[in-house]
This record gives sequence, structure tokens and C-alpha cells, in this order.
Amino acid sequence: MTRLQRLQTLLIEKHLANYFVTKPENIFYLTGFTGDDSGVLVTQDDAVLITDSRYIAQAHQQLHDDIVILQEQDGILVALAKLLETRKFTSLGFDGTQLNYQDFQFLKKALPNQKFQSRNGLVEQLRQVKDADELANIKISCQIADQCFEHILNFIQPGMTELSVANEMEYDMRKRGASGVSFETIVASGYRSAWPHGSASEKVIQNHELITLDFGCFYNHYASDITRTVALGTVDPELAHIYDVVLKANQRVLSVVKPGISGQAMHDAAHEVIDGAGYGPNFGHGTGHSIGLEIHEGPGAFGAYKTQKQVIANVETDEPGIYLEGKGGVRIEDDFVVTATGYELLTHAPKNHLIQL
Repeated sequence: MTRLQRLQTLLIEKHLANYFVTKPENIFYLTGFTGDDSGVLVTQDDAVLITDSRYIAQAHQQLHDDIVILQEQDGILVALAKLLETRKFTSLGFDGTQLNYQDFQFLKKALPNQKFQSRNGLVEQLRQVKDADELANIKISCQIADQCFEHILNFIQPGMTELSVANEMEYDMRKRGASGVSFETIVASGYRSAWPHGSASEKVIQNHELITLDFGCFYNHYASDITRTVALGTVDPELAHIYDVVLKANQRVLSVVKPGISGQAMHDAAHEVIDGAGYGPNFGHGTGHSIGLEIHEGPGAFGAYKTQKQVIANVETDEPGIYLEGKGGVRIEDDFVVTATGYELLTHAPKNHLIQL
């Protein structure tokens, strides 16, 4: 069954005559189309891509023969309204988190007799379970990130700025086949390593500081996300100690991963170690999230997803941390895929002790 057919099966189950998809990642997932400013009306029987003249040739090359291509002249929503009327649909299914208020009001005015049915996250629900092709791309993306870490260990020197290190990492990943970074690269040194999302700055990296490197790339549309913390020379004994605590928490999370485990249970596993060491208040974020076409997806050990149970082929992160404001912080993050017997680790950059450069 194709991805499109899986969505059509969901439409039948949820008594939806159609579903309008506008999010670029979801359009790509369903059709393989990579153009912008487009939408796909998926019905129980077929699918219609609505796009403009800039993407018609591209659509003919990227789409399967069973997807209809409709060239709009006056905007996607005008074309959608005409299509619904031509096909005599009396309802429109859509994702209320992705159709903005202005566009929704336009459709209500253009289609006063339509029943609007907001059903959020139908495509994202399908995307949570990765197929073999997706897993292959994510594994290569993770491999590129691993290789970048090995490279940057030999690059970092005292006196460099965080930005110069981040730029080198991003260039290195592109040289290895990445199409781009999966999020803004974090290089946070010294006191800034206690900032969980301390994006690279003009701060100069100095001896006797921790450096947190949180980075990833896109390979063939799929993301990786890895964090390693290293030391430039010797560091304060407490900073070396919290590295060991975070490493134990990272390993503890992996030890509980299996189908059926909840995100909350994985989060609790990390806190069991960190709270037990007396640093509970210094670990405030979620323990992990899924990755795929986007850098943050469900399920995972964060937010509302904590209640959801993991299933085979979920690809997620494991990223506990401890942050001591004004002093420094440690985060260790790996990517893994849930398997029938537990998990397969996808990131393999060294972490088993605090690396001193």
C-alpha cells in the first residue's frame, strides 16, 4: 500500500470525503513533489495537485501518473473552490493547524454551503512510522553527522569563535552529501554551554571550557540530530562529574526503549538518574523527540507525546542534559529506531568519556 493509499484508507475510516494538504513536508511525503506554494486535494479515490506554472514541468517529472495535476491561474484557494464545486463535494477536510485563519475565511466565503471538517495531524500520524527508504536516508544523515564530529575534534582550537566552528561543521556536512543543516547549529562554550539552545555566537572559545555541539543535517530530505559535549583542556571537577551523570542518563533511556514503552517512561528513566544525582532542577526539557522530514516530530519523550506508546520504526532522539547557569552544561544526544527487540542506535560518535581536546 502506498503512502497515498494509506491516507485514503484513513479518510474512509474517519468518514472524510477528502482532505486538503498544504504543508510542504506532507505533500512530499504523499507524492514526492518538492515545489512550493502548492496544495493536494486527496479524495478517497484519487489526488489532485494544485500548483502554478513555475512547477508544472517539475510536477510532471516527480509525480506518479495516477495524481492529477491542476494548474491554477488565480491562486490555490480559488482553484480548490472551483474543483470542489466541479466535483460536487459538499465538505472539505483539512488540518486546522496548517490552514491559516485568513485562508479559512476565504474558503468559507467562497464555499458557503460546504461543511468544513478539521482533522489535525492525519499525515503526521502516518509519518511517525518510517518505511525502509526513510530509514536508509536517516541512517546516511546520521552517518554524515558522526563523520562531521570526528572532523571537528581536530579543528577546534583556543581562540576560535563559536561561529567559526559552526561554519566549519556545516561546510563539512555539505561536502559529505548533506543538502543543508536540519536546524541552526549550536556551538555553546563555557558559560554558554548551560544554555540548552545557545546557537553559535562570536564568543571566543577558551581553554578549560566545555563545548556543547548540537547539530544535524538533511540527506535526501531526512534529518539527523546529535549532541556531543567536549572539553578544551581540563575543566572544573563538577563539570566532569555532570558529564558522567548525563552519560548514565542517556544510557538508561536506551535501556528501557522497546515497543509499547511510553514517552513518559523514557523521560522518567532519564530523571531517575539525574534526580538521583541531585541535579533534577537542572534538567528542564523533554528527553527526546522524533525526527524525519522535520527535525521535531512525534512521538517522543516530550510534551503531549509523553502519553503515546512507541512502536516499531519510530525514529527518535535521546537527549538528557544538566545545565549549571553561569558555569557550564552537558547534553548528550543520540538517534535511534525502535525495533521488535528494543532499539538500533543510529548515531555512533564517541561519547563514553569526556573527550579533552
